[in-house]
Amino acid sequence: MTDRISSTFNFLRRSLLFAAEARATIELAGLAASWGLLATTARGDGHPVLVIPEFLTGDAVTWPLRRFLTDRGYAVYGWDQGFNFGPRPDILAALQARIGHLSDLHGTRVSLIGVSIGGIYAREAARSRPNAVRSVITLGTPTRPMEDGVLTDTAPASLIDALRLAVGSLREKIAKAPPVPTTALYSRTDGLVAWQSCLEAEGPMHESIEIFSSHIGMAHNPLALRVIADRLSQYEGLWKPYAQRRLA
Repeated sequence: MTDRISSTFNFLRRSLLFAAEARATIELAGLAASWGLLATTARGDGHPVLVIPEFLTGDAVTWPLRRFLTDRGYAVYGWDQGFNFGPRPDILAALQARIGHLSDLHGTRVSLIGVSIGGIYAREAARSRPNAVRSVITLGTPTRPMEDGVLTDTAPASLIDALRLAVGSLREKIAKAPPVPTTALYSRTDGLVAWQSCLEAEGPMHESIEIFSSHIGMAHNPLALRVIADRLSQYEGLWKPYAQRRLA
């Protein structure tokens, strides 16, 4: 009887979390309503920021985030690789070349923001081109090997299988943090990716920050945008963890 009650409870929890992903539309409406308040967030120094979209989406989905960062004073770019179908070697090579080009164009390092699986691209690019990358911010990015079972059980099995296939040969390297300041945003109410899998490895340049958000809506969630603005506004070489910076 106890096992049956536990199974029923877990099923209801999974169903509610997955259904709650529909609040992404509410978060988008909240962004519009909060736009004036977000205008009070920290402004940047104009350095380039490259935004990488989540799995099965393209640059159009990250437009609200890129518009916000442009308003904050950054030189913002989409990844310009069409739809994200997973980190294939040719795509990773093209991304690294784009980072190098933007770094040369602006004469400074590039900050990378990766949404969900896009965060894996960002972390891998930072490992490959650390001299061209200033910082990495990931949004709901699973950073542990997929076979550890850290993807949420609220997600459809077909999506989980697609994510495993997309990550492919990179899964053994995912958990290793890049050698640049790295911030991982996660939500305990994420309906697609288990929040435990989105935590960054502890270190002097690495941090994890919890926000209240859906998975799909994290890239336009006003709470996430406030954190992103704060993280990007730090002077290069003077990075501090979020809590310390807020108390400073």
